[in-house]
Amino acid sequence: MQVNKLYCKNFRNLTEIEITPCSGMNVICGENAQGKTNLIEAIWLFTGAKSFRNSKDSAFLNLDSQKGVNILSFEDNGTEYTAKMEFSDKRCAFLNEKALKSPSGLAGKFNAIVFSPIDLSLVTEGPSVRRRFLDLAVGQLYPNYISLLRDYNKAVMQRNQSLKEYKYDSSLSIMLDIFEEEIANKGEKIIKTRLRYLDILKNFIPDIYYGISSGREFISAEYLCSSKGDELKQKLLISRKEDMFTCVTSVGPHRDDIDFKINELSARNYGSQGQKRSIALSVKLAQAQVIKQVAGEYPVCLLDDVMSELDPKRQEYILNHIRNWQCFLSCCDPSNFTSLKKGKVFEVIGGSVTER
Repeated sequence: MQVNKLYCKNFRNLTEIEITPCSGMNVICGENAQGKTNLIEAIWLFTGAKSFRNSKDSAFLNLDSQKGVNILSFEDNGTEYTAKMEFSDKRCAFLNEKALKSPSGLAGKFNAIVFSPIDLSLVTEGPSVRRRFLDLAVGQLYPNYISLLRDYNKAVMQRNQSLKEYKYDSSLSIMLDIFEEEIANKGEKIIKTRLRYLDILKNFIPDIYYGISSGREFISAEYLCSSKGDELKQKLLISRKEDMFTCVTSVGPHRDDIDFKINELSARNYGSQGQKRSIALSVKLAQAQVIKQVAGEYPVCLLDDVMSELDPKRQEYILNHIRNWQCFLSCCDPSNFTSLKKGKVFEVIGGSVTER
């Protein structure tokens, strides 16, 4: 997967820009609020996903314009494609000049992974953030997983509602049996799929983190499961009485977590900011390796503000050891990319982009 050309007009503060990136490392430099992240975001939107900045569609269009457009020329396994995204009162997407029902129709056509400062929450925040990462990563490779997860969450909501109403109608125990059967059936499949994906991911995380840390630290990742194998249905039955007080289903994959450790210590509790950033980055780069293994080609790598809080050795690794796949990396400080051995540098000033 490779971007050959990107054109943006009236996208956020990018009034009109065009870049032709190289097949390796592309550094996007400039001071804060100049448009670096906007450029990264413009590429990301062609995956068909929502903005990694949690922005609404209405925020994409330049405030002084009525219409905006982004055009991406890219290759996938040697085949060239042109995707277009138009912005007005709504967002419309096209692939090879054919209109799509929605921007999500681009999913699976253009693959990318993105790291942004918000991804630090993968280590610093609660279990729901790590579950969401895992579910999005699995869903990107196995679309059927999305519907499986949707059905599971629906069954959990139905059980919660029945728990709430049970004190008024004890006959709802029959409905609880039905919903628990559904939760157990779907939940066990979700857990097995997550474990299978994490097993592949764990093949890559240690080596990537070892390289980023220059061999000074070791990382491990463990799936913390509230129930294993076929025991979920039994645990749901056992927890039913207690769950009636809280009206919340207390066991199942919606309560699971991933535990990251550095040198056998909890990264969330004892890791420095630089270490936490390195873990989140390692997980994202490992995700790209999994996509390569499953889909046969690397996704485009988008790294937004990844260099801050990394020491020079970690910065040098990022710049020069992501090989044989295309990467876009944004940073503010020119000293962050002085060790770049091969690639292109683009400077963003006030929404304009020039190649240095």
